[in-house]
Amino acid sequence: MAFFFGMIKKELWNRTGGNDVIQLLVVDDHVVVRSGLIALLDGKNDIHIVGDAADGDEAIAKAQELKPDVVLMDFSMPPGKDGLTATAELKKLMPDVSILILTMHDDEEYLFRAIHAGASGYILKSAPHEELLAAIRSVAEGSAYLYPSATKRLMSEYLDKAKQENAGPYDTLSEREKEILSWIAKGYANKEIAEHLVISVKTVESHKSNLMEKLGLRTRPELVKFAMKKGLLNFE
Repeated sequence: MAFFFGMIKKELWNRTGGNDVIQLLVVDDHVVVRSGLIALLDGKNDIHIVGDAADGDEAIAKAQELKPDVVLMDFSMPPGKDGLTATAELKKLMPDVSILILTMHDDEEYLFRAIHAGASGYILKSAPHEELLAAIRSVAEGSAYLYPSATKRLMSEYLDKAKQENAGPYDTLSEREKEILSWIAKGYANKEIAEHLVISVKTVESHKSNLMEKLGLRTRPELVKFAMKKGLLNFE
């Protein structure tokens, strides 16, 4: 019965010229995992498994032979060629193929490496089946796909970077440096500041040097003028 439906789907793919059915190559070094993925995905009307591979070298060879729309690529495949190396090489040979990295690594470093290698998507092996299907369909349409928590982290990192780029010199100071800046501008000596904040004079001097370098200031009058503009001379 499964063979019968497989033949129908293959015939559907032939009739439509492949426009409605995603040609998928499954790459994973574990036979059980690979078989499970094939059983899960080949049962969908819009996905046709054109082949499978156990390592990066085999994936590259079969991709060139079978011309899939999407390659579902395992990240780590010891002792063979890993998924990232295979992805980078395959994208040079077949720029139009979409590669979806399937991995157990929920880590920013691996995510960025996958994107840099040319992957169109990155999804965890622990993801629900529905999410895996959505990811395959998404990259097949030419879109990028990242699992939800990765998207959130990337957005957070982007916003933090934008905030830092838009920040003025004063915003780069630590809270302690801002505090010491205020005391210096009010005319207090390093020893007095140290006693008030219960820190060493050497620590005060170090903070003073750092904050003046960050602000691009060289003299106390410049520092006082800057503090006045920032409203830091409230003596209450």
